[in-house]
Amino acid sequence: MDAPLPHITTLPRVQRMALRIAVLAPPWISVPPPGYGGIEAVVALLCDELVARGHDVTLFAAPGSRSSAHIRSPLESAHPDHIGSSLYEADHVSAAYDAIERAAAEGRPFDLIHDHSGFTALAMADRVSLPVVHTLHGPFNDETSPFYARHAHKARLVAISDFQLEHAPAGVHVADVVPNPIRVEDWPFRDDKDDYLLWMGRMDPIKGAHRAIAAARAADIRLVLAGPVQPGQEEYFRNEIEPHVDDSKVVFVGEVGGARRKDLFARAKAFLMPIRWPEPFGMVMVESLACGTPVIAFPEGAAREIVIDGHNGLHAADEQTMAEATRSIDLIDPARCRESVLCRYDASIVAGGYEAVYGRAIRVASGGVARLAARGPLRESTERPARRATRGSLLLPTG
Repeated sequence: MDAPLPHITTLPRVQRMALRIAVLAPPWISVPPPGYGGIEAVVALLCDELVARGHDVTLFAAPGSRSSAHIRSPLESAHPDHIGSSLYEADHVSAAYDAIERAAAEGRPFDLIHDHSGFTALAMADRVSLPVVHTLHGPFNDETSPFYARHAHKARLVAISDFQLEHAPAGVHVADVVPNPIRVEDWPFRDDKDDYLLWMGRMDPIKGAHRAIAAARAADIRLVLAGPVQPGQEEYFRNEIEPHVDDSKVVFVGEVGGARRKDLFARAKAFLMPIRWPEPFGMVMVESLACGTPVIAFPEGAAREIVIDGHNGLHAADEQTMAEATRSIDLIDPARCRESVLCRYDASIVAGGYEAVYGRAIRVASGGVARLAARGPLRESTERPARRATRGSLLLPTG
C-alpha cells in the first residue's frame, strides 16, 4: 500500500543563515554511544549533519565524545551507572550554561541552545539569555506531566512523534514535531534473510523481551536477544529471561554495537517490538527497517506510526498474533522497508526540520527579527543532500 505524502517545513531560503548552536547531550554516556544509548546516537547524527550544512555547533557532552562539532565536556568522567542522577545532571547543565553565558560576555555569543540532556536544562532555561529548544525524549506520564506544566513555557518544546504530541498534557504547548534521525547510508541493506527473529533493547519488562520469547516459541522460530542488563534489571533477567536461554531456540548475545549490531538487524527475518508502554519513538525499529528488515510490533506509542501495517511491517495485538504474523512477514518487501525510513527519518530531513525550528525559536525570542551571531549564507551538504519526506511524523509547527 502506498502512503500519503506530508509536507516538510523549511525556512525560506533568504532566512536560512548559518547559526552558532550549543547542543546539550546527557552527561551519562559519550557521544556517539559505544553500545546502548539512543539519545546519544541521535545527538551524534544531528550534530554531524548540522556541521555538514554549515552551522557552527558546540556539543556539551560526556568525556570521550567524538563529533565534527566542537566538543566541551563539563564533567571529568562519564556516568553510565548513574543515569538519572540529579547530582551529575545539574552539575553538567549548570557548567554548560555558565560556558554559554561566558562565551556571550567574551563576544562569541551562541544563537540558541538545543537541549537533549533532560529535565534540569528545561527547568533552568529561564536563567539563560538565549532561546532554548528542548527535545522531548521521554514520555508524558504522571511523574513528568506536572514538571512540564510548571516549566514548559521556558523553552520551545519539540516532540519526536505525532503520538507524543497528541498526549501532551493540557496547558503544555509543544511547538513542533521532528522525528529522531538515522543516516540510512550507514546501515547495510540485505534482502535475503536468515531464519531468526530479533529483539533488541534494555532488559526492562516494558520493553517485552519475555513477550518476544513467547511469540518466537509459538512461531517455532529461533530468537536472538540483544541488549544490556542495566542496574535494577537483574531480577527480571534472572527470573523471566535467563531460564529460556538455551543457545538454540533462544540466544542471548548481550549488549552489541557497531558492525555486529548492524549485521544482526540486516540478517534477521523480522524484528519483534512487543512493547507495552507509550514509547515516544523507538529507534530500534527505524534501524531495523533501514536494513530492510520488517518489524512486527504491538501498536503502542509511536510504533503505530513508524510501522505502517502491511507496508513495512505488521501490527500485532498480542504474542499469539505476533507469532501468526511471522508466517506472512515474507510478503513485506525489504526495499520498501528501507525506503520508508529514508523518506521520513534520514538525517538530512531531520536536520532540515530542526533548521526550521531554530529559525522560529530565534524569531520569537527576538520579537520577529532574527539577530544571528554566526552570519553568512548556509551551505548545503554535498555529501548528504536533503530529501523530500513521503510519510510519517510531520516536520510541521503545531501552532
